[in-house]
Amino acid sequence: MANSTLVTEFFLEVFAETWELRILLSVLFLLVYLGSLLGNLIIIIVTTIDQTLNTPMYFFLRNLSILDMGYASVTVPNACINSFTDQRNMSVAGCAAQIFLFFFCACVEVQFLTVMSQDRYVAICKPLLYPMIMNHQFCVQMTVASLLTSLILAGVHTFKTFQLSFCHSNVVPQFFCDIPSLLRLSCSDTFNNKLLLLLTAIGLSGSCFIFIAISYVRILSTVLKVPVKGERGKAFSTCVPHIIVVSVFLSSGAYAYLRPPAISEVVEDMTLSVFYTIVPPFLNPIIYSLRNKQIKKAVKKRIFRFSIIE
Repeated sequence: MANSTLVTEFFLEVFAETWELRILLSVLFLLVYLGSLLGNLIIIIVTTIDQTLNTPMYFFLRNLSILDMGYASVTVPNACINSFTDQRNMSVAGCAAQIFLFFFCACVEVQFLTVMSQDRYVAICKPLLYPMIMNHQFCVQMTVASLLTSLILAGVHTFKTFQLSFCHSNVVPQFFCDIPSLLRLSCSDTFNNKLLLLLTAIGLSGSCFIFIAISYVRILSTVLKVPVKGERGKAFSTCVPHIIVVSVFLSSGAYAYLRPPAISEVVEDMTLSVFYTIVPPFLNPIIYSLRNKQIKKAVKKRIFRFSIIE
């Protein structure tokens, strides 16, 4: 049975069994997806065109927006089309590609959020050293390192998953192909796969979360020493949403990937997956950028120029 796959295609779940609820949820998720694309696209255009936003902070915001557009596009459009058309089948190759791209984007997302917390920590706690630490070379190196690390992890996990045999069923209890769902369908020994997921969660997600938490704790402790109350409130309103988004993203993903299969329910799986597939790409532009005064100013300036040209 080793190294063989007995199924030629998988069948995905849709958002709901009843037609009305399925259409309602599909339209809702599609609107959220389009909102994600629009918000992230605005950030990409503005941070690229406006020279005043040529700083490390906006360099990573632009990269995060590019990533989020891809991250949301890996799962949401296909799931919505499946719900609209009631076509649930996906080839083994398509499933493997979706798992690889999704895992790759998720790993890069975690690392980008970590580097962005480092950027804010240096800017607030060590402003004099900011140009020296967060220079262009460092930013490019961290971006490349994040991409290469994620590429390796996604490749290893995808390869290990599709070394398994799938003979119990070919119905994936999820609206997209993900590793935990496929492990439940396998009739092979999945211990090594689960151990690899655990090590990745501890090594990458765990260490990144600890680093992010420490960075924001230091930021808040530094800001609390500032006598101006307005600055304190501004720092809290900036840091707390960041921490909430990161916590929801990592905790929901970790729970979905690491919990025992015995307590798994399809509806619960699908609901939980929304918090680490659809919500982050939608909230990131709002939390990280569109609440930013410089971004708002740059957007208004571009809109004003276009209106003058017309």
